[in-house]
Amino acid sequence: MRNFQEILNNVYVGEIEGKKRIFTKSDYPPHYGERKIDGLREWIAARSKLAALLIKGHNVDLKRDTKMLYLGAASGTTVSHISDILTDGVIYAVEYSAKPFAKFLKLAKERKNIIPILADASQPQKYSGIVEKVDFIYQDISQRNQIDIFKANFRFFAKDYAYGLIFVKARSIDSTAEPDEIYKRVLKELKRDFKILIYDELSPYHRDHIFVYLRWSK
Repeated sequence: MRNFQEILNNVYVGEIEGKKRIFTKSDYPPHYGERKIDGLREWIAARSKLAALLIKGHNVDLKRDTKMLYLGAASGTTVSHISDILTDGVIYAVEYSAKPFAKFLKLAKERKNIIPILADASQPQKYSGIVEKVDFIYQDISQRNQIDIFKANFRFFAKDYAYGLIFVKARSIDSTAEPDEIYKRVLKELKRDFKILIYDELSPYHRDHIFVYLRWSK
């Protein structure tokens, strides 16, 4: 970890072979083929939008005891690194597709702070008996109605003034409009219910994507 800077609990940024890299400190083995060096798992920005956000110099409020609802867990690439961060917290991770969920289950069995949920994130009432009130809602779902899904989950599960992080893929919202126009629409819609803290594009790691980091202004 020499010459590495800790930017979040168990998250380190530094240079290796002349390139900026990001890692999480972890007692667990690699999950998706990433390399592990001296107890640090490389967090590959091209495989994780949160890693891209952090490596571009932005930050989010993830304390070690944060309770998070994660929508769109897939096979658990990003969840595995968040699990390294939230050492005293919990991640309620929702995924709809059975195939990636099977791999995700293997990860959840290794980790005590991940609760896997096979469900449709557009129907939060179906897992309301599992998920408690949370501090943070994270969404990475490429669907046309993803803003509605995000808001519905906030209404069910967010504590007052909870934080949120949503990733928006322009072409999933509208394949005919220019990305900048789509982002303006998305931000306008989110501002009705949230205080937007930061937003930015994720290039060069993820093309035609933005993240929006916000706080619920209930």
